[in-house]
Amino acid sequence: MSAYNQLLEATIDHVQRLKAQGVSHLAVTPAKLAALSAATPPTPALPKAASIPIAAPVVGLSKSAALAALRARVMPCISCAHLASSRTQVVFGVGNPEAELMFVGEAPGADEDEQGEPFVGKAGQLLTRIIQTMGLTRDQVYIANILKCRPDTPGQTAGNRKPTPAEMDACRPYLMEQIQIIQPRALVALGATAVEGLLGKTEGITKLRGHWREFAGIPMMPTFHPAYLLRNQALSEKRKVWEDMLAVMERLGMSISAKQRGFFLRE
Repeated sequence: MSAYNQLLEATIDHVQRLKAQGVSHLAVTPAKLAALSAATPPTPALPKAASIPIAAPVVGLSKSAALAALRARVMPCISCAHLASSRTQVVFGVGNPEAELMFVGEAPGADEDEQGEPFVGKAGQLLTRIIQTMGLTRDQVYIANILKCRPDTPGQTAGNRKPTPAEMDACRPYLMEQIQIIQPRALVALGATAVEGLLGKTEGITKLRGHWREFAGIPMMPTFHPAYLLRNQALSEKRKVWEDMLAVMERLGMSISAKQRGFFLRE
């Protein structure tokens, strides 16, 4: 492979990683342009300063139409051949394109793979109850996952596995586009894998939860995955997640009743 092609591939890989991290434009200095041009075949001179767009905004489409167009692109995706061959269907996302609040999970499970909708199994039913306790419905928020396909489980008849970093890297751009289209006022990252998929490797979810972070300029609240609450029924753990949701409600300017503030507190 020529030096030019090696540089080109490295540049494309770097730009794609920046896009996955939420960067929308990359400033190119004269020095960088000079270094790039030194390895390229003769080309017309570039301006001394340039901006490389990573994700152009959708123009002339409603959010609903933009999501529909993205969905049409995502549904036949075969970027991860092993996932494409094992899935029942792609699980794109569901909810209100105009949502102010967006929940991001890990990946579809068996129920989601069968029904084509995120969070419909036992953990999803608990998430629905949490949303309802906030005074909202699933139709008022938007729910999506880092991965749009269920991670394959060769040799297993049941259960799930954590997505690999390569799988998350391949699928993250789709989630980025969903977020860019919807532009929610707040994100909730459900569990450690969702946080890793959005922010990369960080502290454990026990330390992260309850503390606001930022993703692509949007406030993000990490919290426990509903599946964790199904495994750990302690009132104290339920209260931690609920305190995170109260913080989200406050950030969105939602009214909070005394009854809501008192949920899961010991008598």
